[in-house]
Amino acid sequence: MTLISRIMGFVRDMLIANLFGVSAATDAFFVAFKIPNFLRRLFAEGAFAHAFVPVLMDYKQTGDQRELKLFIDRTAGTLAGILLMLTLAGIIATPLLILFFAPGFLWEGDQYSMAVAMLRITFPYLLFISLTAFAGSILNTHAKFAVPAITPVLLNICMIIAAIWLAPLFGQPILALAWGVFAAGLLQMLFQIPAVWKLGLLPRFRWGWGDAGVRRVIKLMVPAIFAVSVVQVNLLFDTLVASFLSSGSVSWLYYSDRLVEFPLGILGVAIATVVLPSLSKNHAADDSVAFSKSLDWGLKLVVLIGLPATLGLVLLARPLLSTLFQYNEFSAIDVDMAGKSLMAFALGLLAFILIKVLVPGFTSRLDTKTPVRFGLYSILSNVLLNLVLVFPLAHAGVALATTLSAYLNAGLLLATLLKQKVYQPGSGWGLFILRVVLACGCMALFLLYFVDAQNWLGWDVSQRGLQLTIAVGLAMLVYLFALGLSGIRIRHLTEH
Repeated sequence: MTLISRIMGFVRDMLIANLFGVSAATDAFFVAFKIPNFLRRLFAEGAFAHAFVPVLMDYKQTGDQRELKLFIDRTAGTLAGILLMLTLAGIIATPLLILFFAPGFLWEGDQYSMAVAMLRITFPYLLFISLTAFAGSILNTHAKFAVPAITPVLLNICMIIAAIWLAPLFGQPILALAWGVFAAGLLQMLFQIPAVWKLGLLPRFRWGWGDAGVRRVIKLMVPAIFAVSVVQVNLLFDTLVASFLSSGSVSWLYYSDRLVEFPLGILGVAIATVVLPSLSKNHAADDSVAFSKSLDWGLKLVVLIGLPATLGLVLLARPLLSTLFQYNEFSAIDVDMAGKSLMAFALGLLAFILIKVLVPGFTSRLDTKTPVRFGLYSILSNVLLNLVLVFPLAHAGVALATTLSAYLNAGLLLATLLKQKVYQPGSGWGLFILRVVLACGCMALFLLYFVDAQNWLGWDVSQRGLQLTIAVGLAMLVYLFALGLSGIRIRHLTEH
C-alpha cells in the first residue's frame, strides 16, 4: 500500500514539474504546502503517534473495551479542539508564518503575497490530516495497516486532478494545487471513518483535558515533538536558508527531498509503523528479549535495503531527475542543480531511516526525553553546518548539512540503546554487514560501468524511461544475486 502511495506521489511530482516547472511561483507553493505538512508530521504522525500508541496499547492490554472507548473519545475531542484553535490561529497569522519560514520571499514581492494566499488555503490540511493520523494510529494498534497505508494516495489523486483540470480555470494556475491539498485533507479524514467504525471505536468528541490518559499522552507528546521530528525541523530550516538563495533553490531542494522520501517512505515509515506497536506490546508485557529482537529485526531490514537504496540514489541522481522531471518547463539546468542537492540528501538516507526505527526504541518505553536531547543536538549542528556549507555549496550545502546532522542523531540514539542494554544485537551482525557491503560494491561497479549520466540529457522520454528501468532492474538483480552468493537468504528478511 505504501509503495502504491509513493508511486502515485512520483506521478504527482512529475506532473507538477511538467506543467509548472521551477519558478518563484512553485517555490511559493512548496513553502505553503510544507508548513502545514511539517506541522502535521510534528504533531500527528510524529509526536502524537509516538505518545498515543503506547498509552492506547496499555488500555487495549487491560481488555476493558468501555475504558478504551472513553479514552479514545476524550483524546479525539482534546486533539480536535487544540488543532481547531491552532488552525484558526495559523490562518490569521499566515503573513507572519511566511515571514518566519521563508523570510527571503519578502524581497520578491509577488512571491511573498502568493505564498501567503496559498498558505491560507492549505493550512486547514493540518486539522484534517492530523485527525486522519489519529484514526490511523487506532487502526495500526489493532493490526489494521492497509487502510492507513493507502490513504495518502488520495492526496496525490486530488493534486493531480487540480493540476490538470482546475489549474486552467485560475488566473494564477498554481493556486489550484493549494485547493487540491485542502480537498485531499478532508477526503483522507473521511476515508478512514468506516474502518474505525467497523472496530467499534469511532470516537464521540469529548473534551478530556483533565482525563488521566489524555494528560499522559500530552505529557509524552511535548518532548516527543522534538524527538521524532528532528529531520523535518532540519528540512524546514533548509527551506528558510534556501529562500535567500537564487530563485528555484526551494524547488530544487523539494524535488531532491521527494526522491529521498520514496525509499524512506517505503522502508523507514513502513517498518517504524509496524515496529512501534510491537515494541509497545513487548514493553507492556515486560518482555525485554522480544523487545530487543523486534528492534534487531528492524535494523537488519534497514541495512539490507537502506544501504543499496542510498548508493543507488547517489549514483543515479541525475538520470532519475532527468527521467522523472525533465520535460517542458523543467530544464537540463534544473536537473543539474537538483542533482547536486539530491546526491547530498541521498547520502543521508540510511541515517533518516535509522532514526525512524531507533526512536520507537525510546518512545515505546515512554522515554521521550533522551531522543529530545539528541534531537536538539542535531538541530543545532544543522544550523551551524548550514551557515558553514551554504557559502561554498549553495543549496547543495543546505542538503549536506541535514545529512550530516541526521548521522549525528542516529549515532547518538543507537549508542544510547546499546549502552542501556535495551538493545542487544543478535549474533552474526559482523558477517551480515560484510555480506551487504560486498553486494553493494558489486551493484556500484555495475552502475558505474553501465550508466553514463550525460547521455540521459539528450534522450527522449521513451529512451530515458527504458534505460532507467533496465539500469534499476539489473542493479537490483546484481545486488540480490550477490547477496545470495554471500549466503543471505529470504528467511533473513522474515525472521522477527
